Amino acid sequence: MKDIYQVVRRPLVTEKSTRAKEEFNQVAFEVDRRANRSEVKQAVEKLFKVKVLRVNLMQLEGKKKRVGRHLGRKPDWKKALVRLAPGEAIENL
Repeated sequence: MKDIYQVVRRPLVTEKSTRAKEEFNQVAFEVDRRANRSEVKQAVEKLFKVKVLRVNLMQLEGKKKRVGRHLGRKPDWKKALVRLAPGEAIENL
């Protein structure tokens, strides 16, 4: 997996991720399930032109959903918490 646009899918903007951005200079992304730490680090550094200190990855299970009497599932996904170097920031997230 080398294409940076396939590694980082979208930023996650929630109350919790906004607080982490303000307090710890961390940004959350949804990433490809096959991506590893080094691929995520390289992709974020190239896409946003920032220095990344640390990457934490989490495997998350998709939720079960019901529509009427039919039971379905959302897909499993992977979340990355990227810690930026002091003084670095990603704007417009």
